[in-house]
Amino acid sequence: MGSLPLWAPDAGLTTGTKVVFRWFCANRVGSVVRATVYAFDGVTMFHLAVPQMVFDEVRRQGLGPWETVLFGDQPGSIRTAEGYRIGEIAGPGAALDADVVVVPSWSDDGRPVHQALSDLLVASHARGATVVGLCLGAVAVADTGLLSGRSAVTHWQAFDAMTDRHPDVALDTSVLYIDHGDVLTSAGTASGLDACLHLVRVRLGATAANTVARSLVVAPHRLGGQAQYIERPLPVSTDHDPIADVQEWALSRLDASLTVSELATAAHMSRRTFLRVFQASTGTTPAVWVRSRRLDLARRLLETTNRSVDQVATACGFGSPVTLRQAFATAFRTSPSEYRRQFTTQDVRPRG
Repeated sequence: MGSLPLWAPDAGLTTGTKVVFRWFCANRVGSVVRATVYAFDGVTMFHLAVPQMVFDEVRRQGLGPWETVLFGDQPGSIRTAEGYRIGEIAGPGAALDADVVVVPSWSDDGRPVHQALSDLLVASHARGATVVGLCLGAVAVADTGLLSGRSAVTHWQAFDAMTDRHPDVALDTSVLYIDHGDVLTSAGTASGLDACLHLVRVRLGATAANTVARSLVVAPHRLGGQAQYIERPLPVSTDHDPIADVQEWALSRLDASLTVSELATAAHMSRRTFLRVFQASTGTTPAVWVRSRRLDLARRLLETTNRSVDQVATACGFGSPVTLRQAFATAFRTSPSEYRRQFTTQDVRPRG
């Protein structure tokens, strides 16, 4: 059966720069999560592989008994865009008890979703499963009506066509993925990795998502131009990238104030120039980027250490536990203490 939400905001929203959690009974490490991925003639092997790689890595890393199943319109085989035939595809019945149902892409000709698939996605959504449209798969999800009156994202090349086809869907060109808690869409191609890692992060926590990302050698939480994974989400640093350099500088001192003026000085730019260049490089503002990095660190500390909320607030540069709680409430719709109870990876007993 699909996981029943412990708490699900009516307008819950997650994007690549803002996160709002939808809580699930199956969040804890060790819980079974069953994901089904729609396979169809003409799908690329990359699109078909992305959710399988991410979700199956959860099991390979010992983080939980997640399983991924490919299903099609009927049992049998499909031929990929590259000309390979993939057999042993399950029929649509495989998705009837899935926790997550993924449409990994869609036909290049943009054909409307057929009724049987539409009915399956709507029924899956109604019983509590998360419906995911990666890349052009967002178009198919929009065809079902599940995105009516909501925001979404898809491959940039399909923006105009999707706007004409679904004027009731607000397309956001500035994010890698958008999660409403019950329906998730992603931008083109590789951003499907970000969206799938986001699902791992929501259900198992930041540490689990970082473990999966490290194994796959991808960024655990990519914003704009950040694309390289190490223990913290550092950008690719080069001698010719002052923004990457200042991001690395900032990540080493998240307990400091890190005002825009301080960041601009570290980048050897005027404040005005720094704001413009940073936005162009990352797709977000310095303040949003710093707050997201502080929250990333706070989540890791809550999951893996026994530091008190006061100590975590200080270590992450929030200044006070009140500010940290406010940031958590805004970003995750929960408190640091509740987050720790939900996602702790060891016997954490806060000190003091």
